[in-house]
Amino acid sequence: MTPQIIAKIIAFVIYLGFMIYIGLRSAGKNNSSADFFLGGRKIGPWVTALSAEASDSSAWLLMGLPGLCYLGGIKETFWTALGLCAGTYLAWLFIAKPLRKCSVAFGDSITIPEFLSNRFKDGTHLLSIISVFFIVLFFTIYTASGFVACAKLLNSVFGLPYHAGLAIGLVVILCYTITGGYTAVCTTDFVQGTLIFVAFVISGTIIVFAVGGPAEAIHAVKAFDAQALSGDFGEAMKNAFGANSSFSAMNVISALSWGLGYFGMPHIIVRFMGIDSASSIKTARRIGISWMLISYIGTFIIGTVGTAYLLNHGILLNGGEQILTYITGDAETVFSATMQKMYPAFIAGLFLCAILAASMSTADSQLLAASSAVSRDIYKGLIKKDAAEKDVLNIGRFVVFLIALIALLLSLNPNSSIFGLVSYAWAGFGATFGPLILLALYWKNMTSKGAIAGMIAGGIVVVAWHQIPASVAPIFGLYEILPGFIVCLAVSVIVSLLDKNKNKEMLDEFKAYKEMKD
Repeated sequence: MTPQIIAKIIAFVIYLGFMIYIGLRSAGKNNSSADFFLGGRKIGPWVTALSAEASDSSAWLLMGLPGLCYLGGIKETFWTALGLCAGTYLAWLFIAKPLRKCSVAFGDSITIPEFLSNRFKDGTHLLSIISVFFIVLFFTIYTASGFVACAKLLNSVFGLPYHAGLAIGLVVILCYTITGGYTAVCTTDFVQGTLIFVAFVISGTIIVFAVGGPAEAIHAVKAFDAQALSGDFGEAMKNAFGANSSFSAMNVISALSWGLGYFGMPHIIVRFMGIDSASSIKTARRIGISWMLISYIGTFIIGTVGTAYLLNHGILLNGGEQILTYITGDAETVFSATMQKMYPAFIAGLFLCAILAASMSTADSQLLAASSAVSRDIYKGLIKKDAAEKDVLNIGRFVVFLIALIALLLSLNPNSSIFGLVSYAWAGFGATFGPLILLALYWKNMTSKGAIAGMIAGGIVVVAWHQIPASVAPIFGLYEILPGFIVCLAVSVIVSLLDKNKNKEMLDEFKAYKEMKD
């Protein structure tokens, strides 16, 4: 084993050990399921903001998106990033404060399914059951993307077998999520978000000047596009990522529609419910948006300038006989390849932990959100209403473990695309929960029947649309989140209007919520 490998291992062990330490230290703070799943609504604006953004970004920010930049250039990712930044800002602006207030006003709700049930007075519990079904379904897929990222990183850095990397990611994430709950997840997310930010700022600056400055960096990227991505080889790589030389209006609409996901992403919007007060939202919003903008700029720089930087050092990911010497690898490892070439081994190891940070900060949040939905909304809400808090906590921990195992099975294929897995799950949540959250906060006449019908319709459209190839009709090339979101919104409104909300208790509570002070 070389000294370089040993130095990287030390960096990884320090980082992973610190994450587990945070989980163990937070374990004593969980005296109830409300503490375990929402931190007792005591999380401050800084931790809330970085936790929300870090759990949002996931490994696709450091692997999937840079890989797409590597293959297709900035035009392929600019519109997606623009949609995501706009969606983040609008969610902080229109969802955060109302949801913090509304979740307290309607039964002091701890989970998203519980909030929807309390808000719409769903006595049948059907809304909870359907909500939990979609949460478990799409979070399992989403969590799998985090495990894939861990495995790809450990394989590219240490040559570790793909499946061994999966096992390591699973063990570490389970250790601190099961023991520490929401407080541990938010704290580790804060640390992970800080690490991601620092890695992008420092590395993005260094790599630009390493190729000769901003002007030379732009020239180098253009030269790479002309040389490395030309001919049959370049077309094969672009097709593998769905990147095309002509970026149509439909591509732009699909990319921008990613922003709709923020209105319904349970593991993100639950952060709004757990902040210490509604008055802290403004501060958290400014912190979160600043973090996101700078991180996305870093993604573009590493993904695009990194192509030229690596090529200058004789490296072309995915191979290419016409380019000097090369190292065969996955385009989604462009960030890790650049870090290893740019820094001494130990520093590279620390910055590579940013990929683990992105993977784990999302996976832990998703596992916790899915676990809370099952244990509180199904077990305590339907199966055993008089369940003790200790039993609810234990069920929640068991569910975390079970969902992680299922996600592990989904991620066993080494050819899994991080971007593809995230894209599908993101659409599912955006189309099933996004319209309902907006209507719950802003429309008094929404009913439980409208919410149930809309959620089912949105979910069906996403799943069906995802399966139909664009070759059937050009319209099916549109990202499934947009048709799913529109159908869910339309069906929810139409059914609610036909149902006619006459529930005086619900209307009175909604009026009281709107009159609440921060």
